[in-house]
Amino acid sequence: MISKVKNAMSSLVGGMIPHGHHHHPQQHGSAQNGGTDGLPPRFPYSRPEFLDLTQELLQYSTEHASRPVITLKRDSRLPWRTGYAEVINAGKSMLNEDQASCELLYIRKMSSKQQRCSISARLQSLKFILREILFNSIPMHFWGVFDGHAGSGAALMASKLLQRIIRDRLCDVAHLLENQNSPPPICLAKNGSPFQAEVKKGACLDGEEQDGLLDEPRFHMEKDISVESLVMGIIETAFRQMDDLIEKEKESFNISGGCCSLIAIHLLGKLYVANAGDSRAIIVRNNEVIPMSNEFTPESERQRLQYLGFLKPELLGNEFTHIEFPRRIQHNELGKKMLFRDHTMTGWAYKTIVEDDLKFPLIYGEGKKARVMATIGVTRGLGDHDLKVYNSNIHIKPFLSCCPEVKVYNISEHKHGSDDVLIMGSDGLWDVTADRDVADAVSTFLSGREPNDPLRYTLAAQDLLMRSRGVLKERGWRLPNERLGSGDDITVFVIPLAGAELET
Repeated sequence: MISKVKNAMSSLVGGMIPHGHHHHPQQHGSAQNGGTDGLPPRFPYSRPEFLDLTQELLQYSTEHASRPVITLKRDSRLPWRTGYAEVINAGKSMLNEDQASCELLYIRKMSSKQQRCSISARLQSLKFILREILFNSIPMHFWGVFDGHAGSGAALMASKLLQRIIRDRLCDVAHLLENQNSPPPICLAKNGSPFQAEVKKGACLDGEEQDGLLDEPRFHMEKDISVESLVMGIIETAFRQMDDLIEKEKESFNISGGCCSLIAIHLLGKLYVANAGDSRAIIVRNNEVIPMSNEFTPESERQRLQYLGFLKPELLGNEFTHIEFPRRIQHNELGKKMLFRDHTMTGWAYKTIVEDDLKFPLIYGEGKKARVMATIGVTRGLGDHDLKVYNSNIHIKPFLSCCPEVKVYNISEHKHGSDDVLIMGSDGLWDVTADRDVADAVSTFLSGREPNDPLRYTLAAQDLLMRSRGVLKERGWRLPNERLGSGDDITVFVIPLAGAELET
């Protein structure tokens, strides 16, 4: 999560541009991870495949002093003419711990029997098979930003596998997806077809009128579930599956650290944005900012974390208290009254200080310096299964959630111009540039370029990235107003919402 940058035009050829140096403390605290020494990595370190970097450029991308901006090569094309740029940190970690994905996948609509037939038919006609796959498939566009901490292993693994887990789960219900106005069946048989249980008369009712009530709609209490909710749930469970897979494969591979995960999926006219961590996505439409994610930090999730510490005090290891105070308590303040709040409160009240209150707070610090158990500054993401409080055996993973928040934007309900975009970025972008400033910068930049310029969105991503990185000066990386630039890894997607039309 730290940042390195490259320059505008030269970066389009996979080139990069120098600029400043500023060292941030590790964004997510010091992590104590163990137990993987000697194991091979699950995936060797690399940058996103779509960048197609040579070994020389890969080495160049790791230069902390110049922090070149890496962008797509001139002849590279991502789905929807998506723009992308990235830059390494100013020295926080040896490698760029951010990862990214951008893919077009297909959700197969055919049954397993049809799949077996089509596989055997490949020998007859590859062209026919490809046509059949396209005809019997639903396209799914996927973008992902994975902001790693305490190593790049979890981010690398998630960037390569999460989209496939989601795709495979959607394949299981492909036959239910296209009719968005028809609610999916509540129960499915083993073969995936709708299953309707028989209601036995008298099984659930007492009284004289049970026969009559069985025929009334109100007896059969059923929730109406939308196809949109089904897709949201599949994305949510896929994050859990991804997290479980990381834990399982850590037995055989070195999968270092954890990662915040922000993804966007376009499926059947709707954009699903799922976020677990402190990356961010916004839509800029007609110069209006539409937030598509919320950050999950020790401050935003204080009450959830405190409630867990209250319910399961053994997780605090007799070292921490779930109660929050405005500052650390001194021993000579025992018996005095101090402001506090716990999981039931949003305001503050006074309580008498007791011995237990002298323990270190579960959540301590403010803003970007807030930490869970003095260690990690994000509360949702993937991985971190080995993360412990420094110099202790207290595990932090129970307090971290892999569950994303999913927001939906109906693309098909709006008419989008070529300057309307979805911007996805790791926290390195947003830490120093506000949403409104990002929106204004993108709108200004795009308005000055031809709508049919194939590089316009990549150049816009590069422009955003360089605004947050700043320029290298004597006192480190600086923004034009002399404020500190971002010293974190920075990853940015600029995705045109009219992408489907732009591709045709």
